[in-house]
Amino acid sequence: MISSILLAAGESSRMEGENKLVKEINGIPLIKYAVKNILGSAIDELVIVLGHEKLVIENIIEKNKKIKFVYNENYKTGITSSIKKGLNHISEKSEAFFICLGDMPNVNQNIYNKIIKTRYNYNKKLAPDKKKEIIIPMVEEKEGNPLLFSKFMKEKIFNIADDSNVKKVLDENKSKILYAPIKSTGITLDFNTKKDFIPL
Repeated sequence: MISSILLAAGESSRMEGENKLVKEINGIPLIKYAVKNILGSAIDELVIVLGHEKLVIENIIEKNKKIKFVYNENYKTGITSSIKKGLNHISEKSEAFFICLGDMPNVNQNIYNKIIKTRYNYNKKLAPDKKKEIIIPMVEEKEGNPLLFSKFMKEKIFNIADDSNVKKVLDENKSKILYAPIKSTGITLDFNTKKDFIPL
């Protein structure tokens, strides 16, 4: 079972007062691209972590049996607190989980599936201590998103401070990382300012 944690709690601090996740591209709110792409992939559940303007975001997302909404009351402390909140609500049956960003509309379902497949194909015949536990997509020698972690990395994420960064887990577990080659630059393109909102 593969889970996905979609981070949708931030305050869009570089958007001059607008919430980027509800701002439209081609007539569609930004967050809905991420939801559609994740649900179109091989993931089994989607945990959406809300914070800033939680009801606004929840109300524009169509209900789906794979979706679970959770609220991070500490969202102002940083993105790591939202990741932990999401981890607390993924299924106990989950073997691995994505950490996904709500502002990356070009990460399509094929990218999710490629990352899942890369992990499976590499690890399927290896002993447990040889398996890779973190899969990072890469294009043109640049690391991107989303990241896929095995369930064995949950405790390591919980152990970092809320005002820290998941990059700390990556830095401390370099031997556990596998890079998945992706042809799309969409894995490095996020929408943070009004200038970024151009038609897809």
